[in-house]
Amino acid sequence: MSPFFSPKRTGPAGPLSGVKVLDLSAYIAGPYGCTLLADQGADVIKIEPPAGDNLREYPSTLEGENRAFLGVNRSKRGVVLNLKEHGERDILLEFADEADVLVHNFRPGVAERLGIDYPTLSARNPRLIYCAVTGYGEAGPLAGRAGYDQVLQAMTGMCKLQGRAGGPPELTYGSPVDYYAAALVAAGVASALYERERSGEGQYVGVSLLRSAMAMQSARMVQGEGERYDVSRDMRSGGITGLHPTADGWLYLSANAPHFWRALCDRIGLAALGDDSRYNTVKKRAEHADELVPQLREVLLTRSAEDWENLLADAVPCSVVRSVEDMFDHPQVAAENMMAEIPHPILGSYRGVTRPIKFSRTPGPEAFAAPLLDEDSDTLKATRL
Repeated sequence: MSPFFSPKRTGPAGPLSGVKVLDLSAYIAGPYGCTLLADQGADVIKIEPPAGDNLREYPSTLEGENRAFLGVNRSKRGVVLNLKEHGERDILLEFADEADVLVHNFRPGVAERLGIDYPTLSARNPRLIYCAVTGYGEAGPLAGRAGYDQVLQAMTGMCKLQGRAGGPPELTYGSPVDYYAAALVAAGVASALYERERSGEGQYVGVSLLRSAMAMQSARMVQGEGERYDVSRDMRSGGITGLHPTADGWLYLSANAPHFWRALCDRIGLAALGDDSRYNTVKKRAEHADELVPQLREVLLTRSAEDWENLLADAVPCSVVRSVEDMFDHPQVAAENMMAEIPHPILGSYRGVTRPIKFSRTPGPEAFAAPLLDEDSDTLKATRL
């Protein structure tokens, strides 16, 4: 019996059903990339060291579990392997012989010392897609360093641009670099699997947090010939588009497009501004922000953010500034079936996000809970070749 036989995969097939994935990664970027593959039907086995994924130890209000680990590692089976021991490493090698994909986020050099580097595994399994997630890439002076989301935010200009003019730099919470890297893991692996259907050969896929952070800023990372370095000037909309206080709560408005600017002015009773040629482009409105923003905010302070959202939202992109908790029961989230009730051996059940991509013919199997540490060890080790 194959070690990848998975009785937990129930429900419709997904576009990646039958694909076997070994997830040796920790934290967010690699693990969530593998979860995106699992959402599409792949059979994912999470392989952890004896101490477990470090994310398991992060603070959480859940009794006996960790919110971050559950959210990042759904729909995987779990086994502990101490890869520093030859017998345990041999088990991994047997798994890798049958795997379609292996993902890890070891620093450069670690996989080689463990004997699970790409040349070694691809010699055993030429069809293997081998994805390595690194902080800074495979070469260069920083290649050996550990990289983390907020370190890369600080390095690549995100913190500086996030801060207010003249103020201190600011972090963007929610690990955007990690989650974007996770999307690149899933996309890169899927592309390599597609190419393998034509060539019959696997390949190395490299994803780094540095490349992810740079790619996220593609609109800023453009320098004309002879141009001085000052990219931030192009990316500000002058204050109309942004966050605004109201009589109760905050409202985000996006009114860059001409028709949205006119609609905003009409709906809030400032139609004359919408017709004024001095303000008919984003650039002009940015130049006149000191006179336009106070007029806008004076009107917005007469109603609550929710009232303004109801009045504007079908004509002007906008939203009440909500908490994460508000989204569990948001009617649009419910209509899109974004949350699933997932059984769990400790919690009883929990609600979590599933199936972020829609497929009309192969929607993918039902989600199941992230594994307890070493939960599937007996089954997986007993059924290996």
